[in-house]
Amino acid sequence: MATCPLGPAIDLIGEKWAIMILRGSLSGLRHFEEFQAGLGIARNILSHRLARLVAGGLLERKPDAADRRRVVYSLTEKGSDLLPTLVALRQWSEAWGLGSSPIILVDKQSGKPLQRIKLQTHDGRPVTADDLVWIDTTDGSKLVAKSAA
Repeated sequence: MATCPLGPAIDLIGEKWAIMILRGSLSGLRHFEEFQAGLGIARNILSHRLARLVAGGLLERKPDAADRRRVVYSLTEKGSDLLPTLVALRQWSEAWGLGSSPIILVDKQSGKPLQRIKLQTHDGRPVTADDLVWIDTTDGSKLVAKSAA
């Protein structure tokens, strides 16, 4: 039986502190103390979440070359691939009034804010949920929404 890929993804990153740690890592936080100070997270919770993100392959844990007593946490390729997801989640939250900040994410080269992330077809056409259908790749059949989840 097929398992919806959303379940395991939510299990790994679907809680506040995991998302905030990933955002912090994308923003340049590297050491335990930086995460703790930057996020205001309790040490025990931070330690547990970092361990889960390392075990899940999103972060890598290595000794700091400058100070072997310290550890550096850095994003793996798998973790870096979450950038569009995190940006889309933030944009959605801002658009629906769930949060706002004077800090915005901009393109380093132009200094301009990012465009809102949108779904597109293979040829670049914008789509909504009404334009989509689930297909079973084993037999090509179209699925009803209940069986796709």
